[in-house]
Order: sequence, then structure tokens, then C-alpha cells
Amino acid sequence: MIALRLVHLIESHSEKLSADLVRKILHNERTRDFLRIPSGELHERSHEIYRNLSDWLVNKTEHDIEKVYRNVGARRAEQGVSLPALTWALMLTKEHLWDFLEQEEVRSSVDLFGELQLLRLLDQFFDRAIYHATEGYQHARVAAAV
Repeated sequence: MIALRLVHLIESHSEKLSADLVRKILHNERTRDFLRIPSGELHERSHEIYRNLSDWLVNKTEHDIEKVYRNVGARRAEQGVSLPALTWALMLTKEHLWDFLEQEEVRSSVDLFGELQLLRLLDQFFDRAIYHATEGYQHARVAAAV
């Protein structure tokens, strides 16, 4: 079982996590392209992930992740965001969560095992999100060139 305490902690802090992440993305040299996107849209996208993290990690399938992140990739391509900037923003999203989780104490070996499971699920989710966003981005660029 994943460390539900941490997942609920993330979900309960989703608003602040999202606001801080948007600031990071908009002030990072590698994600300058995101200045083209309304900050409300960026906030809503990150907030949706953080607010519904347990659903994303436990209930969503690879197909669900593919559907959402292909659309995210295509949307960012249409908005003129470069592929490296898109990839970096997704990696910042994951890194931002890791930073938040590092602030939490490990109370026992059971907690540690649960946290390791959570980190593994987070890695899998974000790796798939990056892959499918890249696919959507590439597909949109090819379609635009035709």
C-alpha cells in the first residue's frame, strides 16, 4: 500500500504546491516558453495533478495518462512551447513534489517502505506523462507541417 498519509498531505497542499510550481516554471530559464501560456492554465493543470494524486497513482491506467498527456503535448506545441521546455516543465513538476516530500519525516521502516512505493509510482506516472506529452507534441508538429 502506498504511503496514503503522504498522498493526502500532497492533496491537501495542492493549491500552494501548484502556485509555487507555476512560479518555478515561469522563472526558470529552461521553461521561458511557458510565459506564452496564461498562468491560470498552468495553475489549473498542475493543481489537477496534485489535487487528484491518489486517483492518478492508483486508479488511472496507462491509457488515461496517454489520453491526457498527448493532449497536453499537442496543446503546448500549438502554443509555441519547445519540446525541451515541455519536458523540463514536467520534470520540474516531479522535482517539486520530491522537494515537498523530503520535508516530511520518516517515522518507521513501514513508513519508509510506503514512501518508496509512492516514489516509484510517482516516477512511473511522470515518466509516462513525459512520454505521452512528447508523442502528442510530435504528432501536433507533424500535423501542423502538413
